[in-house]
Amino acid sequence: MTFSVPLDQRLAFVRANTALAAVPFVPELSIFTATEVTPLWQATGEWLGARGLDVPFWSVPWAGGQGLARWVLDHPEAVRGKRVLDFGSGSGLVAIAAVRAGASTVRAVDVDPLAEAACRLNAEANRVAFEAACTDVVGTSLEGIDVLLAGDVWYERAASERFAAWLSNVVASGVRVVTGDPARLYVPRNVHELARYDVPTPLELESAPTRMTRILELMQASNESTTASR
Repeated sequence: MTFSVPLDQRLAFVRANTALAAVPFVPELSIFTATEVTPLWQATGEWLGARGLDVPFWSVPWAGGQGLARWVLDHPEAVRGKRVLDFGSGSGLVAIAAVRAGASTVRAVDVDPLAEAACRLNAEANRVAFEAACTDVVGTSLEGIDVLLAGDVWYERAASERFAAWLSNVVASGVRVVTGDPARLYVPRNVHELARYDVPTPLELESAPTRMTRILELMQASNESTTASR
């Protein structure tokens, strides 16, 4: 996948519009964060739109990602010595946690080219190393992956249906899939709950100071479906 914005410009944009800050629910890790989310999104809309880039979801630690990163650090045996893919990585928070927990290799992927830049900067800031790529892996077979981690990815119906169908096949292939879900509408039904946390969230994002976030393992099922029951 190619982009019109060179990596050095994307790196400069992330640095200029965020500040390195500890993650509220995972304070041992820090990421480049937009301290005033709404002004950033409004002020950068023209810059992003002119370059074909998306809303900067990578600029804040979403509840699902925070919860999943916390779970990985608290349960390092889930990834220790394993090959990990951080899917829909955003800032790379979950990838950083996986490296810290002892994963043998970690790859972070996101379709937003600014997320790739944020991952690179956040990896450096946390003194870890992992591969970051801007690519769409949905629908592909995952060779050389033992565990797929997906933070906060279940908030849009069409995308969630696409993810769920693919991840059902991924689970069937023997890859463990674990996701963080702060009660999004379109999380798959065929899941096993591993943990739940009350995760701090910015009011301007979630209209609440915390979100109850479940850590879920996707299970193999013959008919994949999503739910809007909550």
